[in-house]
Amino acid sequence: MAPFGGWMMPIQYQGILAEHTYTRQGVSVFDICHMGEFMLQADPSLSGFDRLVTQNITAMPIGACRYGFMLNEQAGVMDDLIIYRINKTSWMLVVNAATTSSDLAHLKENLSTGYSLENVSDKMAKLDVQGPQSLDVLKKIFGKEIEKLNYYTFSEFKIFDHQSCMISRTGYTGELGYEIYIANDYVGSLWELLLCDARVKPAGLGCRDTLRLEMSYPLYGQDLDTHHSPLAAGLLKFVDFSKDFIGRDALIKEQKNGAKEQLIYFQADSRRAPRHGFSILDKGRQIGVVTSGSFSPSLSVGIGMGYVAGNFDIGAQLMVKDAGIEIPVKVIKRPFLKSTSL
Repeated sequence: MAPFGGWMMPIQYQGILAEHTYTRQGVSVFDICHMGEFMLQADPSLSGFDRLVTQNITAMPIGACRYGFMLNEQAGVMDDLIIYRINKTSWMLVVNAATTSSDLAHLKENLSTGYSLENVSDKMAKLDVQGPQSLDVLKKIFGKEIEKLNYYTFSEFKIFDHQSCMISRTGYTGELGYEIYIANDYVGSLWELLLCDARVKPAGLGCRDTLRLEMSYPLYGQDLDTHHSPLAAGLLKFVDFSKDFIGRDALIKEQKNGAKEQLIYFQADSRRAPRHGFSILDKGRQIGVVTSGSFSPSLSVGIGMGYVAGNFDIGAQLMVKDAGIEIPVKVIKRPFLKSTSL
């Protein structure tokens, strides 16, 4: 069923629309084994780790996780990642599959002595259980202790004769959800155990994309890249300027001068879907390119985001175009859909 062991999850099982709707209303399990994971032993200040990420990690409580970025010297986003603080000097970094090798090289190049870094991506598997009923499902397997997890916290749980796994209350769908990290040898058994519950259905990469897009969550390699900064992407809330980090000076300079492009969010007046690579036009003049776009199953209209030159207020009318396709769109405030179960 699931392609465990590191290659990409299926696009769909029963269909993208059905899986999307079921995740919003019930509970789905996603095979996300392709993601990268690093285990790091380091004092965040002495090792230089704190300088490699935009999050404030020195003040993180044990058992907390935080989203942020690794930037280059020009403030371009090298990757977006979630950092887990296991204890005072132990961390797990969850990174994107396509950037795992470059992230590892960047960390090794910039960390000082006195650290231990291991790429455990080939040893660790990841399943995401997402949807309003996810807590009820996981309580049946892991017990009531899982109720204590607050948003962006994690803890260790036991399963399969005391096999340890890590569960965080996080996700990429906008629904109540959990991400489970477990040794590769046990992920197939966990997948089957989850699907033994009649409430749980498998979901693929297709609806994962429509779910995250409705919440305006960016995708690295499309909406985030080394050519755009967190300022251009409108994500400065994940940047702590009170500390030093690679790219800080360039980001401050960009704040003063203004970003050359900004990421906007737009909604069509029909079911026609903008797609990645379509042109964005203002009064016939191309001003940008769509980075992510799709039909929204929840809203029954086309939605998307893309970088444009210039400033456009909420409500501005634009056109998205590709060859003979023209889709009138309106700039809106993110997110497209407000979460109801988080």
